[in-house]
Amino acid sequence: MEYVQLLGGLLILIASGEALVKGAVGIALKLHVSTLVIGMTIVSFGTSAPELLVAIKAALLNKPDITVGAIIGSNVSNITFILGLTALVFPISVNRDSLAIDWPMMMLTYLLFYLAIFNGSFSDIEDGDLSGVEGLMLFGSLILFGTWLIMRSRKKTKKNLRDQGYVHLKTSPVVFIKYAFLIILGCIGLVYGAELFVLGADQIARNFNISERVIGLTLVAFGTSLPELITSLIAAFRKQADIGIGNLIGSNIFNILSILGITAMIKPINVDFMFISMDFLWMLVGSVIIFPMMFFGRRISRIEGFLLMIFYLSYLYFVFKN
Repeated sequence: MEYVQLLGGLLILIASGEALVKGAVGIALKLHVSTLVIGMTIVSFGTSAPELLVAIKAALLNKPDITVGAIIGSNVSNITFILGLTALVFPISVNRDSLAIDWPMMMLTYLLFYLAIFNGSFSDIEDGDLSGVEGLMLFGSLILFGTWLIMRSRKKTKKNLRDQGYVHLKTSPVVFIKYAFLIILGCIGLVYGAELFVLGADQIARNFNISERVIGLTLVAFGTSLPELITSLIAAFRKQADIGIGNLIGSNIFNILSILGITAMIKPINVDFMFISMDFLWMLVGSVIIFPMMFFGRRISRIEGFLLMIFYLSYLYFVFKN
């Protein structure tokens, strides 16, 4: 039965990812917002929905290791395995905004998470706990960043269109409804497909007596990252590189600011020191490694994609060994 769930979930994920990319590209064109920004906002929200559901459910069941493990493991997977696999299929051109805005914001997000866990000046809760106040501050940071990003993109795109002599024509609401429906349908399908896949993978893992930490960092993290994987691969095939890389970086930002933030507001999360000392470090190093790849030549080549996948396999070896 679990293998049927795996296959069924994968098929639903593929169809849903295609619908989400089509809807996102259409909305971006009609709203005069870059596909990179759409990838970092609407698409990231949709593909990160499984992580949100898993994190909240695990927190309510008092399983913080799965909550944090799924998020950190998903982030490592996004920025190494998925980005690497996408580059192997089709080398990724890097937008200037990805270097100047998206990557720095992702690193700032990591810093905020680290400061929140180790107190900084956020609250008086003991080290290792993420409180409701800290969760609210993380989520508030996402709202501010997302609003600024969309407003900046609209202003920039409209200016470019005016410079090119573009005359704005009103678009029928039916067109927006069509693309919005594709996005909603894609998001729902991604959530349902990922849930089927995770249920099957989780049952298989438990049959082999694998620990919750390892399940959270690997199977659950990979399962909840499947929407990002499918969406990024489809974006690569459709020559929409901005959606792919925007989705992955945006998902890493969304996972921490929104998912951890919302989950902590519902129920404070106690973070195992192991996640900070080792797994957080893997996430940080993986994110640092991609910067020179993005900077030099403004593209991530197939060779670099292969190296990123080797990094992820090394991470998996470390997780299972420890």
